[in-house]
Amino acid sequence: MLGFSTYAALLPGLRDEWHLSNAEAGVIAGTFFAGYVATVSYWTALTDRLDGRRVYLAGSFIAAGASAGFGLFASGLVSALLFQMLLGVGIAATYMPGLRLLSDRLSGAGQSRSIATYTSFFGIGTALSLAAAGVLASSAGWRVAFIVGAIGPLIAGALVFLLLRPMHRQGPTTSRFSLATLFPLHAWREVLRNRAAAGYTAGYMAHCLELFGSRGWMVAFLAFSASLHAGGETFPWQLPAIAAVVNLLAVPASIFGNEAALRVGRRRWILLVMASSGSCGILLGFAAPWHWALVLAFLIVYSMLVMGESGTLTAGLVAAAPAELRGAAMGLYSLLGFAGGLLGPVVFGVALDAAGGAANPVAWVAAYAAIGAGCLAAPLVARLMRP
Repeated sequence: MLGFSTYAALLPGLRDEWHLSNAEAGVIAGTFFAGYVATVSYWTALTDRLDGRRVYLAGSFIAAGASAGFGLFASGLVSALLFQMLLGVGIAATYMPGLRLLSDRLSGAGQSRSIATYTSFFGIGTALSLAAAGVLASSAGWRVAFIVGAIGPLIAGALVFLLLRPMHRQGPTTSRFSLATLFPLHAWREVLRNRAAAGYTAGYMAHCLELFGSRGWMVAFLAFSASLHAGGETFPWQLPAIAAVVNLLAVPASIFGNEAALRVGRRRWILLVMASSGSCGILLGFAAPWHWALVLAFLIVYSMLVMGESGTLTAGLVAAAPAELRGAAMGLYSLLGFAGGLLGPVVFGVALDAAGGAANPVAWVAAYAAIGAGCLAAPLVARLMRP
């Protein structure tokens, strides 16, 4: 994950250096998810057919090449799009296949808790990526930040491949590419006939749209808030470092949220947290002119709410999916979820431009409302769908 948030940490500076609009800057962030969405079902389906460690190792090499390539060769919109898309391809071959490697080795309550922990470590990786990018860019330049980010995937691939024992697969072992492998429509139809699995998948899409929309623009929002306090008391630390701490503080929310869901019920917990996160995002937009301590307090609460149902959604999907279709179900879940991740940064940037631009306080409220709309609508949709 070391190179995952490098672009998000450096978005304001790269936007200005390359003379990009907010929509274009958002498209670069979203293109990561285009690469992810285009290939995640293929990589995840391969874990039904061959050793998942090999899939993970391939993804690690691709992600490392993408991060290093951005640092060495990116010079504007088109080249940035290419390398961010390639990074998405690499992460697609590690995140859900890594989850499959974990879930295949555990069962019962331990599986649910471990999945929630695995999901929360995504946030730890995001935080470390933000912090590393901020420190490296300020001391050695943004290109070095991207190049150093390539080291992380290489280490991860070696750890997984060397320290996990392979598991025998019952299905075909060929890894030959085919459209049926990339888009297992029959298996997806079977998954979607399971109402619970379909509901968790739809919820994950709304969750990812808000999560990655807010994370992609977090540093830019902090920069906007700081600009409103020019000459006055403002944030005491580097903005990427603040974003890293906020992401890190949000990590336990996924684990504790899963524990709360085990007690009050998954469905009830998910709907409550989604409604709360969508509402809090709008309040955060209004908070931009306030004292930095209040802005950070709102940002931390918002980030925790956004993460509060993450592990619960994933654990629910794993529990609801038929065992023989689990790989396909996880592929579809990740495909649609990260399709929401693709839309999130773009929707945020487009809303920002449409509502008056990054210098307009109301535009930030509109942008947070836009990415939270799906979560705000979730309780209403669930009520309408109730038998």
